[in-house]
Amino acid sequence: MRIIVIDGMGGGIGAELCSRFKDMDSEIIALGTNSAATERMIKAGAQRGATGENAIRVTVPTGDFIVGPIGIIVINSMMGEITAPMVKAILSGPGKRILLPLQNEHLYIAGTGKENLGKLIDDAIGYIKSRT
Repeated sequence: MRIIVIDGMGGGIGAELCSRFKDMDSEIIALGTNSAATERMIKAGAQRGATGENAIRVTVPTGDFIVGPIGIIVINSMMGEITAPMVKAILSGPGKRILLPLQNEHLYIAGTGKENLGKLIDDAIGYIKSRT
């Protein structure tokens, strides 16, 4: 099973995901919108990683699960790091998308409240484990 973790900016959420996924019997691929995010996810436990729009477009279709904050499917989110081709690739890939409903200054997700990031990650991990 291949789990693709996508994150940008500082890569903190992606790093936490990679750290928690590394104990699973899966290949963890880190895709960062910038090199700092990619590096941080690799240090946290991803086996491989790549950076940028083309890496996301090429690699996402190979994943069984695509995991990250909901901003990865919002054009221009993460301070402009998420491009339209990235969003198209993420939404078009055959893998199941697992999105953490994190609020940000440009996006409000009604009904989600202020969930603890740890609980959101627990839920994402539980979902993937139940499908493998």
